[in-house]
Amino acid sequence: MTTPGELLQFINCRLVRDHRLVQDDLWVRNGKIINPEPVFFDEQSKAHRRIDCGGAIIAPGYIDVQINGGYGVDFSYDKDTTEAGVTKVARGLVKCGVTSFCPTLVTSPSDSYHTILPRIPKTIEGGAGVLGVHVEGPFINPQKKGAHPENCIQTIDNGMATVRETYGSLDGIKIITLAPEKVKDASVIRDLVNSGITVSLGHSMGTLSDGEHAVKHGATLITHLFNAMLPFHHRDPGLVGLLASDAIPQGKTVYFGIISDGVHTHPAALRIAYRTHPEGLILVTDAISALGLEDGVHHIGQLPLEVKQGKAFIANTETLCGSIAPMDECVRIFQRSTDCSKVYAIEAASLHPAKCLGIEEQKGTLDFDSDADFILLDDNLQLLSTWISGVRVHSSN
Repeated sequence: MTTPGELLQFINCRLVRDHRLVQDDLWVRNGKIINPEPVFFDEQSKAHRRIDCGGAIIAPGYIDVQINGGYGVDFSYDKDTTEAGVTKVARGLVKCGVTSFCPTLVTSPSDSYHTILPRIPKTIEGGAGVLGVHVEGPFINPQKKGAHPENCIQTIDNGMATVRETYGSLDGIKIITLAPEKVKDASVIRDLVNSGITVSLGHSMGTLSDGEHAVKHGATLITHLFNAMLPFHHRDPGLVGLLASDAIPQGKTVYFGIISDGVHTHPAALRIAYRTHPEGLILVTDAISALGLEDGVHHIGQLPLEVKQGKAFIANTETLCGSIAPMDECVRIFQRSTDCSKVYAIEAASLHPAKCLGIEEQKGTLDFDSDADFILLDDNLQLLSTWISGVRVHSSN
């Protein structure tokens, strides 16, 4: 624990700053990363506590913008225990280096949204912070439903009125995944973006033209690239083509989530995405309730699932329905698969999602005045400890 005004100095460490590793100390006070120079002029230059990091890497905490649950909790299904469930997952995620996340609800009945959304806590003591909810559906294409229950899929027939009727209040929603070809009036996308919501494209049969039209109206994210969308085709590359489209408005970045759990996305596909559009790549887990659990039958949303041999399927099928790999493992798998720099792999799970959500001045960085949410890693990107607001919430020792 820290006391108000206490000055912490992390020494013998390398910081992820300016897209490289920098040999420097990290200074923290009142939950923020600070510039030490003014402190030296105004006060004693000695920190209240000096923490020897033993040569470790200090990196921004990971941010997971798509996670359905974990540790036996399903955000879409356990609506009677939402607060306790989100808290349990938040406290588990810090063991994976995640300091902020977007609890994700799969396609569900409207009354589930109305019940669950108001109950999701924003701050959890000793756990990862909630940035807002990612509602993945129900405005998706049933032909690419994946593990989403088809009977709950809807279309936006009456613009924002349909959206509000479906979810109830939009307060607390940070990301909405929808199929662009199912949105009759693309002004809905602009209205959502103007409300502070990130619009993501996914679970879609959309063409490249559908995707470009949605991006021009404000969409900025693609949900789990390659999964639940048309496969790449040389005559119409579909949503995948947004990574190389020449119709994206100047100065705008299209981001894309990608699951590097060793199951959902082939290493060659990871390399293609990385080499084609590195600035937009965001690592997501798409983790389900079975994250952290043993093989057996569990559930995701309205559907039963089965975990077997390190993979999660809709029960009694061979349809994948989410990952069970923690974020720190996804970062390591991605780094090995693409041979990218360690700093890039870290930033794909921290800085990139922060930029996508427009919070890069507070999260995903070690810049001065940002939140002191960070992790210590060894040279193999194994997690050593996790810190939130300058307080250690997990240690691997």
